[in-house]
Order: sequence, then C-alpha cells, then structure tokens
Amino acid sequence: MAWKRNPAPKSVYRRQLSAQLKELHDRSGKTLAEVGQVIEVNQGSLSRIMNGDRGTSPILVKAMLDCYGVTDPAVREDILDLVRADQAQKQKWWRKYSAVINTTQYGGYLELEQSANTLRSYEPLLIPGLLQTPEYARQVITAMRVDLDAKQVEALVDVRMKRQALLAREDAPKLWAIIDEAALRRISGAPAVLKGQVEHLLDLEPRTNITLQLLPFDAAFHPGLYGSFMLMGFPEPNPDVVWVENLTNSVYFEGSEDVGRYTEVFDHLRATALGPPETRSRIKSMIKEL
Repeated sequence: MAWKRNPAPKSVYRRQLSAQLKELHDRSGKTLAEVGQVIEVNQGSLSRIMNGDRGTSPILVKAMLDCYGVTDPAVREDILDLVRADQAQKQKWWRKYSAVINTTQYGGYLELEQSANTLRSYEPLLIPGLLQTPEYARQVITAMRVDLDAKQVEALVDVRMKRQALLAREDAPKLWAIIDEAALRRISGAPAVLKGQVEHLLDLEPRTNITLQLLPFDAAFHPGLYGSFMLMGFPEPNPDVVWVENLTNSVYFEGSEDVGRYTEVFDHLRATALGPPETRSRIKSMIKEL
C-alpha cells in the first residue's frame, strides 16, 4: 500500500516542474553528472531538483535549460513560471499558526488543499471543515482537542475559517461533499449552533463549485463505514491524492490502486446518497424541526 506518514508533500507546481525537467533531461541524452559539470552543481542536488524533492531558483533552471538546448521563449517562460509559483507557495499564510498546526499534522494537508482543483469529501460524523461555521468549528475543536487551551482552540478555528477562502477564489476548486445525516444530528444539544450550521449549508449549496449530498440513516451499511477521507485532484500530470486523518497521525495515499479504491467508495456513496435537490429539501425539513 502506497502510504506516507506525516508528509510534507511537494507542491503541484514542483511536481509539474519535475515532470518537465525529467522530459527535457531524457531528450538531451546527457547524464546528470554531465549536466552538473556544465552548470557547476553537484549531481545529488540536481537529482533532488529533478525528483521534486527540493526547490530551486530561476537562475539555476535557466542554466539547466541552456544546457538542454531549450531556446523557445514560450517554453522557457512556462517552466520558469512553475519555479516562481513554487517559490511563492513558500510564503504560507498558516505559518504563524505553526504551534498548533504541527501538533495536528495539518501542514501537509494545507499544502495539498490549497493547490487542488477538485476536492471530494466524505464525512460520517462531522460537517467538513471547509463548510463549518466558526461556532460549530469551535465546539468541534474544543471537544476533540482536549489537550489545547482556549487560545489554541481559537487559533485552529481561525485556521479553519481562513482555509475556506479558497472556495471563493477566481480559480476555486470544485468541492463535492457527502455528509452522513449523523453529522447534522450530532449537536442537537446545542440547537442554536446546529441551526446556524445547517442554514450555512443551505447558503453555500447554490454556489456552482460546491455540490452537497446527504447520506440518510436509511442507507444502512455501506463502504464509507471505514471513516472519513478526502480525495484531492490536481492539474495534469499530477496524480490524485487521498488524505486520511486519525487521532495521532495523518497519512496520504497516492498509489493508483489506493486512490482507485477510495474513488470507487466515493462513487458508491454518491450513488447511495440523496441527490442535491433532495438534500436541500431534507436540510430545510431539519431547520423546521429545530
């Protein structure tokens, strides 16, 4: 099983850069040692750049392009744009929250989420973080993270709210969220919080990049009983990734067999759940009950 623990994933831009540099290198017929000798960089560093394991600079990539004989201005600029985009991603808005993010293995997830173009989420017990209200997020984090004080809880609530900005970007990813009915019933002891959260889902649902489906109680047993997961898709040629979180660790799967299995489960859940119009009607009924 292709899984990685406590990952620090490569950015989408770095993965694209890696693929293009490998293609140019293969076409050139040169060895890494030969390229390194020409541009005066050791072979180990070049290998890490080529594999996307480390970042690089426009100056170094220009030297590599010269060595590979790439003269087309458009091709050169496209590749250099990838280098600049990867460098820009180093300025992460969540760095000031590192004290609380590191303890939840959150950083790697944010790296991927911010560069995904599709997000397919299944949640059996909670509203997905990208769709939570501050009040709901605060109750969830307080209950789940008993090791955090009130200030740290507020920091994580702030992170969760800032994450949601990606759904309003001009290049916003498409989010398809399947939520078990249990998630909408779980906080019946705090009706005001639940009502605000459910109304928020209705407010979000008309947005063209968000699709919501409710998995009703009468769906009985299904393959989603293993737990929540997030499928993240990226621009070609980057492979999809599955993210799974548990109490002490977060892992992501990028092997085609693993991603395929989770995709099958998601498609099964999508076929079993209420359609978007029926989901909206069910949520409206829940609001009346409250």
